[in-house]
Amino acid sequence: MTIAVDFDGTIVTHDYPRIGKPIPFAIETLKKLQQEHHNIILWTVREGPLLQEAVDYCYSRGLEFYAVNSNYPEQIENAMFPRKLTADVFIDDHNLGGLPDWGVIYQMIHSGSPLSPYEPDKQLTMPKKRGILSRLFN
Repeated sequence: MTIAVDFDGTIVTHDYPRIGKPIPFAIETLKKLQQEHHNIILWTVREGPLLQEAVDYCYSRGLEFYAVNSNYPEQIENAMFPRKLTADVFIDDHNLGGLPDWGVIYQMIHSGSPLSPYEPDKQLTMPKKRGILSRLFN
């Protein structure tokens, strides 16, 4: 899966423009998801030097992103690409219901069946990946 993750309030506590305190298990969980072959994209409003500080912060802790504020690493900023990301999952502290604990986030992604916060005993189904031919002809 491709997972887009916010920085402020999600990987670290809010202290923008400074870097906040680490949120427990955020970096470790994202590194574990990478080991399981998920692509992790940093998805943040930070730009310029503030963005580089966030990238460096994560890199110094062993987390290197597949891409930053783009769908692909080779995407050039301000080229003819939209800023909107294509991801299977977005992790952000502004989710409806807030940011779950990182252990819960890992279990939701790892199992492929996140639990509904409104009906804890009912699992939500993740959309199945469809091949290019079925997307073109259905």
